[in-house]
Amino acid sequence: RDQHVPAIAHTAGVELIATASRHGQAEGLPAYPDLAAMLAAEPQLDAVALCQPPQARFAAAQEALLAGKHVFLEKPPGATVSEVQALLGLAGRQGVTLFASWHSRYAAAVAPARAWLAGRTLRGVRIVWKEDVRHWHPGQTWIWEPGGFGVFDPGINALSILTGIVPEPVRVLSADLETPENCHAPIAARLAMATSGGAPISAEFDFRQTGPQSWDIHVDTDDGQMILRDGGNRLLIGGMEQACPAEAEYAALYADFIGLIGEGRSEVDLTPLQIVADAFLCGRNCPKEAFHD
Repeated sequence: RDQHVPAIAHTAGVELIATASRHGQAEGLPAYPDLAAMLAAEPQLDAVALCQPPQARFAAAQEALLAGKHVFLEKPPGATVSEVQALLGLAGRQGVTLFASWHSRYAAAVAPARAWLAGRTLRGVRIVWKEDVRHWHPGQTWIWEPGGFGVFDPGINALSILTGIVPEPVRVLSADLETPENCHAPIAARLAMATSGGAPISAEFDFRQTGPQSWDIHVDTDDGQMILRDGGNRLLIGGMEQACPAEAEYAALYADFIGLIGEGRSEVDLTPLQIVADAFLCGRNCPKEAFHD
């Protein structure tokens, strides 16, 4: 309701005609209890945007693709790398578009940051991405379950920006994952990474931040420092604020989705999801006291 509905309303070439949800609906539109009911009742439907928790994403995407619908995947595109690869193969066989959206890559300062970094030598990157889970995900128990990502649910936004602005591959060297004893996903994480050229990258993710929230990426280059703040919506170069376009993340996502459908192709970048998967693969578990929302 907050992002997708207004973005669709203001984007030429797409119209919201129905919703499927156990808990809500869009005012004035047909509402169905699940995707199967919507697909059966709305044969003119061309595409489906999936915005549910990642654990349920594969089954819904598979159902929509098999019905011949184009599919827009909210981030993260799935609970595992392999299931999203399977969906991409299915989309190809069905001749429809699969779009794995990374909304933070469309933040106002990301494109200017990418342009500024082009041609400069990267020295290092430091990510600080800390927020209050009780504010942003109150009562959302799915986030603590296997496949729910824990602190990587917001952290993957930072990783999507990182891999969108750094022109080299990024690999995970080590990770410390702080997991409450009553949860299956981390509440905090520290990652050590590096580019293929050897530039060090550190990331601190934490769900326990109170007061001002931190969504910052510091980039050191041979030509000074660049900082992305506010989730990629503010850009500072050499300490000086830079002019950036207005925020329009979801409208830009839908414009690209429509373009991909017109071109008859899919766009599925798994790089941010792969980094999270690698962090779990090589990470050291650090048990913490129980967490209660």
